[in-house]
Formats: sequence, C-alpha cells, structure tokens
Amino acid sequence: MKKSFLVLFILCALFSCSKDNNFDINKYPQKWTLVKMTGQIPNSERTGENMEWQEYYLLKADGTFIKHRERGGINYDASGNFKFIATADGKLLELTHDTNNEIIGNCYAHQTENLSLKSDNKLVGTWSMCDGPGLEYERKN
Repeated sequence: MKKSFLVLFILCALFSCSKDNNFDINKYPQKWTLVKMTGQIPNSERTGENMEWQEYYLLKADGTFIKHRERGGINYDASGNFKFIATADGKLLELTHDTNNEIIGNCYAHQTENLSLKSDNKLVGTWSMCDGPGLEYERKN
C-alpha cells in the first residue's frame, strides 16, 4: 500500500508541473513575441538574438494593441486597434495602426497589418507573401 501511495504521489507531482500551452484566445492581455524570422533565400531562418530585430505585440481587452520593436539599440513603438476575423482559411488578427509608421509589416502602404492565427499560441505574419520577411510569433501568456 505504501508503494502504491508513493507511485501515485510521484505521478501527481509530475503532471502538476507540466506546462499548459493551451491558451484561451479570449483572455487578455495577450503578449505575442517574435520567435522566428525567415527570408526569401532558402535556409535563412533566424531565431532568438540572431534575428534582425526583437518585437512583440501586446493585445488588450479593450481592443487596443501596442507593438514594440527593438532594432540596433533603438526602440520603436506603435499602437492602434485590433480584431480577430474569421476567414475561409482560418482566423486572422487584423491590426489597424493609429498612425503610419516604419514598423508596420504589410505589402501595401497603409496602416493595417494581418497575421494568421495558426493555433492558440502561434501567429504568422502575412508580409512574406510580397517579399517581406516571414515572421512567426508565440503567445507568452
């Protein structure tokens, strides 16, 4: 009986420490951090500190966002409104910036960015469809 209790205790301890990566898409704030960057050249993938810049989006419950980028020791910030849109291909995160700025990642000269929601904890930028970098984000909270 003591062995059964010990085994049960160990199993409970192991499973209680497992990391839960299932996020509620409707829970805020959400922080989406850039984790991978690819270029148009094969095998040009970069991660972590090797990426050209560090970046995150912070989505708030009131439908606003903050985008922060650090590149070459200089910080850039932008803000605006966001919404999730259902499409035939899945969900898109649409970000509409308050002002035009240099950290908007899109194919056109306008203030909207779109990112494809691949799972509850993975976003992929659409900028790569027009020769921009491939950007992949993970949800960190």
